[in-house]
Amino acid sequence: MMSLLNSLNGKLIVSCQALPDEPLHGASVMAKMAMAAYLGGAGGIVSNGAQDITAIKAQVDLPVIGVLNRHYNDSTVCLTPTIADIHGLMVAEPDFISIETCFRPRPGGERQEEVLQEIRTCYPNILLLAAVATLEEALLAQDLGYDGITTAMYGHTPESKGKHLIDDDCAHLKTLCHAVTLPVLAEGGINTPEQAARALRYGAHSIVVGGAITRPQNITRTFVNGLSL
Repeated sequence: MMSLLNSLNGKLIVSCQALPDEPLHGASVMAKMAMAAYLGGAGGIVSNGAQDITAIKAQVDLPVIGVLNRHYNDSTVCLTPTIADIHGLMVAEPDFISIETCFRPRPGGERQEEVLQEIRTCYPNILLLAAVATLEEALLAQDLGYDGITTAMYGHTPESKGKHLIDDDCAHLKTLCHAVTLPVLAEGGINTPEQAARALRYGAHSIVVGGAITRPQNITRTFVNGLSL
């Protein structure tokens, strides 16, 4: 199975997600978006929720990273946060699952070690990506036995709020890539091909791009704002 992760080395992974309040929300639309990404040369897809994953896998023959964005009242952990959420995703048989990995309390008091043990027992062939924000979380993920790391949470947690993965020197990305032996997927705030190429040069295994490709409302807003410069 690790050969699947190796096959994504140097590739672009497109995140095809639309939340309920967005105009493109819906499994059939996301399947078309994934097909467009496939035709454009994408090497993989990120998909949110079992319905979208199922629809996408029926349309494109690309590795799919499954996630579930879900909020609980007793925790700030929101990316595939619970064992039940993971079981729900596995109905759609994604190739990977991305799980927020941190030191903050998880919903229902679940422990990170318990989550990993449950998945490895029930789904021994699934590849697991740790979605982290800090170096300490990346090192934790490596110790726990994840297969890879994604920077998806950088800038979205209390510890990293307001920070950007692709800044002047990409210091955080470079630090992660040198500190761990796991493949690092650069994800979050990558808006141009130049930024994607820079992330690869600094050691990223793969590049994940979402809104800059798959959220037309954000792309339009960028152009509209640019008219006033």
